[in-house]
Amino acid sequence: MPVIECDVETARARLEEAGVSVESGNTDHERWRASRGSATAVAYDEKVVIQGSNPRDLEALLRESGGRAHVYFDGGSRGNPGPAAIGWVIVTGDGIVAEDGETIGTATNNQAEYEALIAGLEAARDYGYDEVHVRGDSELIVKQVRGEYDTNNPELREKRVTVHELLGPFDEWTLEYVPREVNDRADGLVNKALDEA
Repeated sequence: MPVIECDVETARARLEEAGVSVESGNTDHERWRASRGSATAVAYDEKVVIQGSNPRDLEALLRESGGRAHVYFDGGSRGNPGPAAIGWVIVTGDGIVAEDGETIGTATNNQAEYEALIAGLEAARDYGYDEVHVRGDSELIVKQVRGEYDTNNPELREKRVTVHELLGPFDEWTLEYVPREVNDRADGLVNKALDEA
């Protein structure tokens, strides 16, 4: 559950500018509340708490845009192809900003890795970061995106194009391979999603 420390009246104005309906709070402690999609923001003195299954719906509108983020991604399948899941984590100097893990149906391991990378980049874009440093434990995917390896698989080539389209608008980006132990949080999200499926 994200907590954003901010001027709650400025936050309210941002939401209203984005077309989000803001209502009075339900208790004496709540200054106001707003809902969008499956997320609800509740304002207290000097902070806004966002609840719901997809807090990104509101969180991206309330956080200051710009700045640098590290995006960790991982994808995996049990069987190749088989039941698959993705995980991604966005980290800044303030700690973990957002993370998600979900199943994606049946896919190969490489397809899942690309889907995780795409989902992490979409989240970083939605949060408004100017600069992203992306890290994953799939050397193949990292080298394909950087142009060091080619792929004969048309679906993976298409996903690589999507990744480049997502990276293009960032002022600066890097993509590097890291060992699995450095990527353990994203890896854990993949395994948790598969275990709970």
